[in-house]
Amino acid sequence: MSRGKKYIEKNESYDKQAIMNPVKAFEVLKNLTFSKFDETVEVHFNLGIDPRHADQQIRGTVVLPNGSGKKIRILAITKGDKAKEAEDAGADLVGSEDMIEKIEKGWLDFDLVLATPDMMVKVGKIGRILGSKGLMPTPKNGTVTQDLKTAIQEFKSGKIEYRNDKTGNVHVILGKVSFSTEKLTENFQVIYDIIVKVKPSKAKGVYLKSVSLCSTMSPAVKVEPMKAKWS
Repeated sequence: MSRGKKYIEKNESYDKQAIMNPVKAFEVLKNLTFSKFDETVEVHFNLGIDPRHADQQIRGTVVLPNGSGKKIRILAITKGDKAKEAEDAGADLVGSEDMIEKIEKGWLDFDLVLATPDMMVKVGKIGRILGSKGLMPTPKNGTVTQDLKTAIQEFKSGKIEYRNDKTGNVHVILGKVSFSTEKLTENFQVIYDIIVKVKPSKAKGVYLKSVSLCSTMSPAVKVEPMKAKWS
């Protein structure tokens, strides 16, 4: 993969092997950005889990105290009074069978799917499509619920989902480069504590193998896993 001149310059401007505390890491990361848009900041956890086993998979939600900075398009699959509730709460798209038919035809112009329990039998028909994109509603992460108002408000205000991929990594949005270092580190600490807390009991060996930060266009900055808390 070829890299641009600016990326190469930034990549050569810092010690890529240095492992830092989060505050220092965010300060370095901010100096590595070069694009004209407000880049998204992410944290990447490389975990010592075996994703092939269901009892070692990690998935859940967390509310970032300072939000993610990302505007998300929420699709609510429901009907009747709940459809009105979803609309009033700020869902970008609301529907039932009509939305399911559109998704069957390849439409995926949304970032999150919420559904009421009564619709899940029908949503199951598009489970393979939504599942492949990590969009399938599930009670575990609060996307299957009767309380659509609360769910929509929480996700709009900064509630995000975390889950491991096939290689045992977890990638989570922390905010935007324009966020202050303090806000980014506060968001980081919340998701870091959660990842540590949900360590599967069956996971063997080193759990937090590595932690790194990056923005949309920047190289990665390493964070010391065992020293992520600071005073």
